[in-house]
Amino acid sequence: MFDTASLLMTMPELVLTGAGLILLMVAAYAGDGSARLVGWLSVAALAVAGWTLCGLPGHGGVAFDGLYRADAFAAFAKVLIYVAAAVSIIVAPRFFDTGRAMRAEYPVLILFACVGMGLMVSAADMLTLYVGLELNSLAAYVLASFMRQDSRSAEAGLKYFVLGALASGILLYGVSLLYGFTGTTSYDGISAAMADGLSNGELFGLVFVLAGLAFKISAVPFHMWTPDVYEGSPTPVTSFFASAPKVAAIGLTVRVAMEAMGSALASWQQIIIFAALASILFGAVAAIGQTNIKRLLAYSSINNVGFALIGLAAGTAEGVASVMSYLAIYIVMTLGSFLCVLQMRDADGNPVEDIASLAGLSQNRKGLAAAFAIFMFSLAGIPPLMGFWAKFLVFDAAVAAGLTGLAVFGIAASVIGAFYYLKIIKTMYFDEPAAGYAPAGSRIENALIAVSAAAIVLGYLLNPLLDRASAAAAAALH
Repeated sequence: MFDTASLLMTMPELVLTGAGLILLMVAAYAGDGSARLVGWLSVAALAVAGWTLCGLPGHGGVAFDGLYRADAFAAFAKVLIYVAAAVSIIVAPRFFDTGRAMRAEYPVLILFACVGMGLMVSAADMLTLYVGLELNSLAAYVLASFMRQDSRSAEAGLKYFVLGALASGILLYGVSLLYGFTGTTSYDGISAAMADGLSNGELFGLVFVLAGLAFKISAVPFHMWTPDVYEGSPTPVTSFFASAPKVAAIGLTVRVAMEAMGSALASWQQIIIFAALASILFGAVAAIGQTNIKRLLAYSSINNVGFALIGLAAGTAEGVASVMSYLAIYIVMTLGSFLCVLQMRDADGNPVEDIASLAGLSQNRKGLAAAFAIFMFSLAGIPPLMGFWAKFLVFDAAVAAGLTGLAVFGIAASVIGAFYYLKIIKTMYFDEPAAGYAPAGSRIENALIAVSAAAIVLGYLLNPLLDRASAAAAAALH
């Protein structure tokens, strides 16, 4: 029933949808000259959508007869999504101005992607899940190929579209199997049906659904699109792909596993453990030989997905809380890293992506080198930075759930992963200087880098707040 309470619960999506439609008309009539204005208005819309998450009447209920759930888990994920999307919009104009490719549609596409991601993390039914996922994906395909004059961007968009369509088909087939063998698409209904014992049909449906979701989170063995798409897409788009959709997809996977398939823990836990192990190991090993910084960060994202899945594999409230804390810290580390990549420009202002070009950065751009080093040390899990705390939380949850072997493997693989992060630091501080980068040209980028680096170093001061928010998000699923 489409009542007022349901509309209030979906207010974040309504705000973003309305803003997206209005700004789309502005872009159509005012042209690309309005790109910066549309961008800042989009950031304002994201801020308003985030504000509506606080204190809405009926907050914490189920809307539209069980299709949509507004709870602390969804609110936590949406805050991360909106922050990442806002940063990706703010940093875009300077990058695109180099090739005169900035178009007013860019922030609008991100708004519509955020609507889809909001539906993903709030979905309480497989139909809502699929609608949200496809809305996000359709915007993402266009964003990946946004620089039409760049063959790498066009190739990235095409690869993402073809493989994304395949993954969507796999997911939809899994949903149809679950519907056929349980008689419902509701998460609660599927969980109740699986509680009576898992039939072969339900098991196949479970496997296909998790395979489709594994593509969206770029978990091994469905990771094949990630390096090429990350490298070929414009850097602001890559920073968006590595942050907001990653949070939405992992959040969606956690909700499906705990709510829809919680009664079949023993069945999906094995799949998640395999995906975690394979992603951690492959992401660590494959990144070692990379020479392109964006490809390296793509494999780093695969590696980090594996660590996040360790928390989910625990199948407990503590495990879910550790995943949410991990995502919050991962967002800061990833956005900070890509903000540093955006500063990699030659003397003519053209973007540079070769890791070798970082040689001697500590001599001519001391602040940038220090910030980059902080993010790399944190991604490697070096204490006392926040990246260490994120890994500690998921390992602790795994041990508490009796998965000590999984935690030990993760700790050992962290050592392998640390190699390629430390290689970047070594290049910046100990290699013979390469040609210097152009001076920093954006105070906004510098400020965002400084804030991100400070959060990684001093984030322990916010730990009580993060722990409470993560625990509340996990409790919403239990």
